[in-house]
Amino acid sequence: MANTTHTGLINQDALVGVVFALLAAVGFSAKAILVKLAYLDRVDAVTLLALRMAFSVPFFIGVALWVRRQHAEPLSRHDRFLVLVLCLVGYYLSSLLDFLGLQTLSAGLERLILFLYPTMTVILSALLYRRAIGGRVMAAMAVCYAGIALVFVHDVGTMQGGIVLGASLVFASTLSYSVYLVGAGHAIARIGAARFTAYAMIVATTASLLQFAFTHPLQALDVPARVAGLALAMAILSSPRCCRCSCCRTPSVVSVPATHR
Repeated sequence: MANTTHTGLINQDALVGVVFALLAAVGFSAKAILVKLAYLDRVDAVTLLALRMAFSVPFFIGVALWVRRQHAEPLSRHDRFLVLVLCLVGYYLSSLLDFLGLQTLSAGLERLILFLYPTMTVILSALLYRRAIGGRVMAAMAVCYAGIALVFVHDVGTMQGGIVLGASLVFASTLSYSVYLVGAGHAIARIGAARFTAYAMIVATTASLLQFAFTHPLQALDVPARVAGLALAMAILSSPRCCRCSCCRTPSVVSVPATHR
């Protein structure tokens, strides 16, 4: 009886995990559509990114204050430097390149390129940690890149100019995010997922707002209410967070549920 109850609880937890994973995938995928809708009002990428980050950072500041109480030991100098570098590359730079690429790229193709990050992570891990790539993984990666090539060739023939630049920017965004994933695994193990993510988003937000301050007048934030609403929706539905995946013990990115973002 006890075993049956325990098995039922495990199955229930697995089902809840699948549901949240599906919701996370939908929220993460919706970002490109929200960005494209915002671009209809001629807002630029830097302003839109600054708005999105500014709307999401209060939650992460709250998380940082909360986890600080749980972790009395401060970060070492090495960990502070690691968080700064990884988050500038993995969150700030990746997001900026993605937003710039979406100015000329379709939302569908952008998502396809962005979801190549697992293959890039495998390749980078193989190069850095001398891990062999199995035949099945290589075959799957080949099919994946072949599919992207087919979609790219199709879009080149149907869309206006700029698709090559847009695809290159999004590919660079995916690569920078993959570098972050490879480098963040050990840091998250030491620092903690919630703590690392909160600090990461604060660093990325600071960089985004500084870039906006140095390149735009303050009046540029006077955007239509529709754009502000879309930026808020991005902050609620599509803000990233790290989790420690129990199956692989490496960081993965999912959307923060709307209930606490």
